[in-house]
Amino acid sequence: MLSIILTLFGLLTTSPEFPPKGTAVIDTIRYPNHEIVSDSINKYIEINRIFIIGNRLTKDHIILRELSMKSGDAINASRLDAIIEQDRKKIYNTRLFNTVAIRKLEIEPNKIDLLIDLNERWYTFPTPIFELSDRNFNEWWQNYDHDFSRINYGIRLTQFNMRGRNETLQATMQFGFNRNFSLRYSIPYIDQKQKQGLMVDLYFAESKNLAYQTVEHKLDFYSSKRLLRETRGASITYSYRNSFYETHAIKVDYEDTNVDDTIPKLNPNYLGPEIVRQQLLRLSYHFFSDHRDVIAYPLKGYHFRVSAYQAGLGLDVKKTEIIASYSKFFNLKKQFYLSNYTYGYWSSPDNLPYNQYGVMGFRKEVLRGYEIYVIEGPYYALNKTTLKKRIFSRVYRWEKGPIPQFRHIPLSIYLKTYADIGYVKNYPYYEENSFNTLFADKLLIGTGAGIDVVSAYDMVFRFEYTVNGEGRSGFFFNLKKEF
Repeated sequence: MLSIILTLFGLLTTSPEFPPKGTAVIDTIRYPNHEIVSDSINKYIEINRIFIIGNRLTKDHIILRELSMKSGDAINASRLDAIIEQDRKKIYNTRLFNTVAIRKLEIEPNKIDLLIDLNERWYTFPTPIFELSDRNFNEWWQNYDHDFSRINYGIRLTQFNMRGRNETLQATMQFGFNRNFSLRYSIPYIDQKQKQGLMVDLYFAESKNLAYQTVEHKLDFYSSKRLLRETRGASITYSYRNSFYETHAIKVDYEDTNVDDTIPKLNPNYLGPEIVRQQLLRLSYHFFSDHRDVIAYPLKGYHFRVSAYQAGLGLDVKKTEIIASYSKFFNLKKQFYLSNYTYGYWSSPDNLPYNQYGVMGFRKEVLRGYEIYVIEGPYYALNKTTLKKRIFSRVYRWEKGPIPQFRHIPLSIYLKTYADIGYVKNYPYYEENSFNTLFADKLLIGTGAGIDVVSAYDMVFRFEYTVNGEGRSGFFFNLKKEF
């Protein structure tokens, strides 16, 4: 499979030219050509030409692909401003630009040109890696005594917007507590209609420190001078974006895991009874419907995702997973905002190896107030609700900055209060052995207040004080948005 993926990788990097510069590719909203009339009820405005400035690297067709409008369209005058704003947000959500402005240039009373004015981001990031190996700051501080030997370090080289086509190449070289080497190449569009895309992943990881079991909902690590786990994997993902907001994806991934023979002695069920090698071949389907105003920190709109995974296909692990999530964002006016996130997970069978357990406690699936715990189960549900008030918002301009892409510095601050609820069904293995039962099979609640600081390049800093349903409280710090 690796040879197949590498062959595809070579072919994709020489993909054919897309539509010529200035050609719009429109895939959803199409406006019928109307006779341009000037009565107050049915006034239509004709789009004459569309100009783009500021895109020194990004190809025109990548920008025009996000537009609902094209030259020659006639648009109801009462809808024009709303459509322009909608298209502006779609271009901004490509995450290629610091600022996006679309201006109307009147030629005649019923005819306009559109000027798209862009400020491109910086696309080349050789980012040093100096991060915790643990899931979050509080887990590292409280569970593992802020041990600095648990630090990962290295470098991550990311080239966004390669060839000006919104392609991404990322190479990771990580050392320290966990060693990780990976290569990813993402091509959003491989066809002239700009609907189909591909992504290739290759990765290798090894560790002398391994979480081999969970005790009282905390990961228990074993350290050795020998390698305890080695994993090789590869995947290829095909995506189909038929409309502006909906994307389908099919992914095939293969993973080969080997562990030291010490691990089955510590946890006989880590890969399965007395097993030191596990091969996994998985097929998955994903559907995304994204209607958020700003992906980096949404305040209005909604996002829906459903994924289905089937592992097995003749190899060691047989597992079915279904995941669904829905988030909704409301602008309540007067700088108040409400957001809600619902997540559900189901898997079968429930007698899986330990390394295939479903876990609530990673990424966005963390119930606030339980950050230092992992809660495992074959199915679980989570709901998060946040009410916030924007108390500060300003864009700073560093006109004398040496790099134009870093002269635009937005800064917003939000005060918030929140409440989360969740439920995790425990695994039979834990029930039979009477451990990891404290937070399973019961309603979990967390509530608190905090501050979000939002700045350039999708940076979000969250400072939260939370009380959970067990009466335990604490201050929690996190990077990136809640959901």
